[in-house]
Amino acid sequence: MYLTFDDGPNPDHTPALLELLGRHGAKATFFLIGREAERYPQLVERIVEEGHSLGNHSYSHPMFDALTHTEQWVEVERTDQVLSHFDGRSHHGFRPPRGVFSLLLTLRFAFSRRKLAYWSYDTLDYQKREPDELTERLRAAPPRAGDVMLMHDDSDCSRRMLEKLLPEWKQRGFTFRALPA
Repeated sequence: MYLTFDDGPNPDHTPALLELLGRHGAKATFFLIGREAERYPQLVERIVEEGHSLGNHSYSHPMFDALTHTEQWVEVERTDQVLSHFDGRSHHGFRPPRGVFSLLLTLRFAFSRRKLAYWSYDTLDYQKREPDELTERLRAAPPRAGDVMLMHDDSDCSRRMLEKLLPEWKQRGFTFRALPA
């Protein structure tokens, strides 16, 4: 299973999430907002040092469908420049804010041989619902092997869900890896 987290790094929530992942030997991909990575470089360094991978989630998390194609590409490129200082990679898988992207952007990624990253299982942790309710939803309709889990590290919701679910999933034989680079 691939654990992925959007919208960080967040100094109030990312450290506790990293500690939880470390206790369970879980690796993840953090789709970071470029300006937040600039604000909290020590958190980005910690993410990389602990063996997780970085993904691009735009520079400022705008409404992508309200931007021109050029403005969208600037958001992508600017964030790749920020992230490359931490992991040395010039390009990172890109997950568009709110999952919104255009055909033109898709084609540009394809022609430049760059990765668009999406998800196969949405935990709904951004909906301001109680973590216990969302945990029960995940138990009722559990993820499958190979699923890419959409979660967020800008609140404590996914951490609270994972505190219960990681041990259960490990008992079922799941391992937790970062997305391939």
